[in-house]
Amino acid sequence: MDDVMLQQWVERVSLESFGLPFKHRATFNGRLKATGGRYFLKSHNIEISPHQLSVFGVEETEKIIKHELCHYHLHIMKKGYRHRDDDFKRLLAMVGGSRFCSTLPERSVRQPEPFRYKLVCRDCGMEYMRRRRINPARYACGKCRGKLFIKTLDLTKKP
Repeated sequence: MDDVMLQQWVERVSLESFGLPFKHRATFNGRLKATGGRYFLKSHNIEISPHQLSVFGVEETEKIIKHELCHYHLHIMKKGYRHRDDDFKRLLAMVGGSRFCSTLPERSVRQPEPFRYKLVCRDCGMEYMRRRRINPARYACGKCRGKLFIKTLDLTKKP
């Protein structure tokens, strides 16, 4: 499916479910992995994740389209378009859109990055494991308020 077909699909869903036309652009964005779609307040355009379509199919993707169209139509009508607003929740339930999208399989099995740094307190010896390097001068020990120093871990050693 390409952007032209998505545009037609979004326009059809808008007319059938909301009774209102969709007058802006709908496109696929392959970088969307943690979300099914998004609506832009300034341009009124909608982006949909093609991964949701390929993994979960047409039904789930149509629910995502309805979700984004709820944002679109409510924002244009100057009503509560945010997730927490009652107008949004009511309209979403009325048209049968999904509140949340399903998690993509490759995202749910992603391995966490290993710890690369150990912060050690000079006074009490308390250790704090970190994945990213930080400036220890900006922090103090949570136990005794002592100064911290960084000890880089050697990741080449096997346990």
